[in-house]
Amino acid sequence: MAGANLTAIVTGASSGIGRALAVALARQGRPVGAVARRADLLAELAAEVRAAGGTIETAVADVADRAGLAAAIHGLEQKLGPTDLLIANAGMGGETGAVEMNVPQVEAIMRVNFLGVVYAIEAVLPGMIERRAGHVVGISSVAAYKGLPGAAAYCASKAAVNVYLEGLRIELRKLGVAVTAVCPGFVRTPMVAKNPPMPFLMEPEAAAARILGALPGKPKVFEFPRRMKWLIRLARWAPDRFVARKVKMKL
Repeated sequence: MAGANLTAIVTGASSGIGRALAVALARQGRPVGAVARRADLLAELAAEVRAAGGTIETAVADVADRAGLAAAIHGLEQKLGPTDLLIANAGMGGETGAVEMNVPQVEAIMRVNFLGVVYAIEAVLPGMIERRAGHVVGISSVAAYKGLPGAAAYCASKAAVNVYLEGLRIELRKLGVAVTAVCPGFVRTPMVAKNPPMPFLMEPEAAAARILGALPGKPKVFEFPRRMKWLIRLARWAPDRFVARKVKMKL
């Protein structure tokens, strides 16, 4: 199998897209390092993967904790080998509107969604550059392309991920390290459970399959589903009054 025996590290692996990615990567024959905050859910993930014959090691860490995340990833590399594929997936939402700005929530979202990606990359990138091999993937969102009412900080954090990865990609292109920003539409996870009906909603397993199907081509950006990509791009040109009336995110 393509990529077999090459270690993959996934952050935010205890639920949602991250969990589905970890399971699917193990099925491909990759040794998987799974990082998340919830030890009980990581233990359940590890049991499922090992029962199916896969190789997985887990580490409990908060991606907003730079030193703790680095220690977790380096510990996984000691058990599994150097990281060939990093999927920086951990993320969080939270309502961040205008009338009640909730600045502490804005700070928390930026620490997890943006700095958590930076910290994960920091832990693996020196080794990738030294080996002149590896693939860095950040899970962003189509929300990166449009500021949405009630989700200002979430959208801003994902826009930051996209632009940061673009800068890294351009710099790393001659050093053997690929960089991809993945921008899904709506995926059924606990984070979006409070939202009203969402267009083109996907299950985590379907999203993971799309992502892993695209990564061998090492795209700069992978957006899906296609209809959601075009819908959000059209929304960029919609009048503010229309967006305010039609969209209210509760992440």
